[in-house]
Amino acid sequence: MLILLLGSMFGSGLKPRIGIVDDSNGDLSAALLERINSSDELILEYFDDEDAVIDAVSEGKVSAGLIIPYAYESEIRIGNLVVIKFIARPDTGGTQLRASVNSAVAGQAEMIRSGLFVASELGISQEEAGVIVRDTAPRTATVQVNSRTEGESLFGDAIGQFDLGSSAQLLLFIFIASLTGSASLVETRRFGVSTRMLSTPTSITTILMGEVTGRFTIALTQGLIIMFGSALLFGVTWGNPIAAAAVMLSFSLVGAGAGMLVGSVAKNDQQASSIGLGLGLGMAAIGGSMVPLEIFPETMKTIAHVTPHAWGNGAFAELLQRGGSIQDVAREIGVLLGYAAVLLVTAMVALRRTLTR
Repeated sequence: MLILLLGSMFGSGLKPRIGIVDDSNGDLSAALLERINSSDELILEYFDDEDAVIDAVSEGKVSAGLIIPYAYESEIRIGNLVVIKFIARPDTGGTQLRASVNSAVAGQAEMIRSGLFVASELGISQEEAGVIVRDTAPRTATVQVNSRTEGESLFGDAIGQFDLGSSAQLLLFIFIASLTGSASLVETRRFGVSTRMLSTPTSITTILMGEVTGRFTIALTQGLIIMFGSALLFGVTWGNPIAAAAVMLSFSLVGAGAGMLVGSVAKNDQQASSIGLGLGLGMAAIGGSMVPLEIFPETMKTIAHVTPHAWGNGAFAELLQRGGSIQDVAREIGVLLGYAAVLLVTAMVALRRTLTR
């Protein structure tokens, strides 16, 4: 659900919607709207009156609104000033849409001024002058703008609407599911299930490895649900499949170790759940699963790499944004496996001490 919401709000695949009230309903207003929508990057949604557009903008149903007055056609043909209302919230999206609308209005104004000039100079009607201007405009020299990216692009061209948010949510929920799932280990200890196992031929090593396997299965299941679910529902691509699987498996081991450690030291399930949520959300925030690491200050980036999330997010950034292979993320996988080894060994020592005390 979070992948869907984040992709819908911040993903690059959705087109902004502009609410339109065209009281003029004439040829010039239709031509203006065609100019605004010429790039096919916007969706024009028509409303009956200005109040409806204002409500839609304030409620976020459309990104902006445009009100074309009734006298637009008649006044503009005789060279009078006509005011078009633009309505938007004071955010970046509204500013960008206003620039697009201003460009379209300026383009039509130039054509109309040229038509009025031609009509005045040649002594012909505005309709005839308009035809001449429209025929001449394509042959007029224009300014050509070329763009190029210097250095390495921050986000690759193939990044989909839901791709960037998905990897961050994958790490966030693997870790949270592992930590909150530690409450079941606490209950197993409290009810003496693990202790009673020791009265059987089952060895302490077998019990510990069973707990490790259980924690890892929880983390792995959460990861598979997100990876396959987001791929099927939203077309999320995870980059090189072998490398993505290796990162996910490594981070699942980290989650398993963290969950087992909390379950070994917490006194009750409420404490385990509180610790799990606090650590899970806090480390995710520091490690770039809520705000991309790319916009962190340099000092904060260094601090972020204390968490396993930063290494996991860095690995997925390499795979998704730069098309990396498993060799390109070998260092990140190695660090995650190091985290996992430390956490698992510490958790097994703590649980052994608790069960045999």
